[in-house]
Amino acid sequence: MTVATVSPILHNIDSLVGFLKKGRRLESDHSDIGLTERTKRRKIETNLDVSEEARFADEEKSRSSGMRFGYLHRCLGLNDDEIDRLRNENTQNLLLNYKKLHLVLDLDHTLLNSTFLDNMSPDEEYLKTQTQYDHSLQHVHIVDTPSMRLMTKFRPYIRTFLMEASQMFELSIYTMGNRDYALEMAKLLDPAGNQIFGGRVISRSDSTETDRKGLDVLLARDSAVLILDDTKDVWTNINQDNVIVMPRYHFFKSSCQQYGISNSKPYSELKTDECDRYGGAYLANVLQLLRHIHTIFFNEVEIEGWDLIDRDVRLVLKILQKEVLKGCKIVFSHVFPSNVKADTQPLWKMAEQLGATCSTQVDPSVTHVVAADARTQKSCWAVKAGKFLVNPQWIHTANFMWQKQPEENFPCHYQH
Repeated sequence: MTVATVSPILHNIDSLVGFLKKGRRLESDHSDIGLTERTKRRKIETNLDVSEEARFADEEKSRSSGMRFGYLHRCLGLNDDEIDRLRNENTQNLLLNYKKLHLVLDLDHTLLNSTFLDNMSPDEEYLKTQTQYDHSLQHVHIVDTPSMRLMTKFRPYIRTFLMEASQMFELSIYTMGNRDYALEMAKLLDPAGNQIFGGRVISRSDSTETDRKGLDVLLARDSAVLILDDTKDVWTNINQDNVIVMPRYHFFKSSCQQYGISNSKPYSELKTDECDRYGGAYLANVLQLLRHIHTIFFNEVEIEGWDLIDRDVRLVLKILQKEVLKGCKIVFSHVFPSNVKADTQPLWKMAEQLGATCSTQVDPSVTHVVAADARTQKSCWAVKAGKFLVNPQWIHTANFMWQKQPEENFPCHYQH
């Protein structure tokens, strides 16, 4: 199913222009207090010529309230009423007619990993001469243009992920990289041309806040949008509840160095690739989660009494998140600095978001002790009392995988 079939409103500029003008009363003049409306709508032909389209773009730019959607069409500006109308009607169309939500995808460290060709280590040079067809590392691409010379490695399972996710969601790219980079990556991910993303490629220059991402540049209601990103903090505060956080994908040595990872060789030098601790691909796990979210959102039994258009996918995320460590009571031992309040620490808050109850004191109701050292007093109590003793990664992995992890895979060791 193509994007044109699923989202006729936003598929191309002709249909977008027609859709905008269909619902707009164009102004007859300007006044000091704003724009007045015509009493009759202008008739617009479906196939606009270049000059008509240019005039319309200039008209939009002059009357825009400042919101820009340049990634959809150069110089396209919309006023607040048009933005709301487009969001509501596009969302309603997707939900009611196609049972689709919207999914915004980050690029770097989420779907792929890139490095400049000049930054590759000697042990990575083999990647320049071997194609994806003659070695086991699939989806390695060289981008050599006047503006960039880099190598990109797709995260394992990417093709299946995009194909199956596009059946449940309308997909967009949103990266803090520049537009040239974003478009090059979109071409690699969507080689058939706009079949997956339909031109919805958002880059840093499209953001309305410096160095922050926001859903205000998306023509969809926040309540029907999920975000897949390797960091939540890059998003505006009001959109962080939409984010599903992925573990960062580091394939190249330069990427590991950028984040201070130096205790082991990167996948590129080991000639291997990322997998979760069960031997599968992280994107496969996320796809399973997305299917579950989609099923719950569209299942009227799960959300009784809610009209489909009024449902909020963020509530579904919170419901599922609270189930991950439900029934667990956790005590932390020597995990946080001694001079800070434990309940203010990110790991404590993460455990509570996953449905666990956290405490500073041990008692018979405690189920888990999370410790960095097996020799602490609380660690010894856990062993003696028959409680689970795990290291902090047990919580982090549960957060990434959206399911409680086997405790035996996260032993707490003695620290020297």
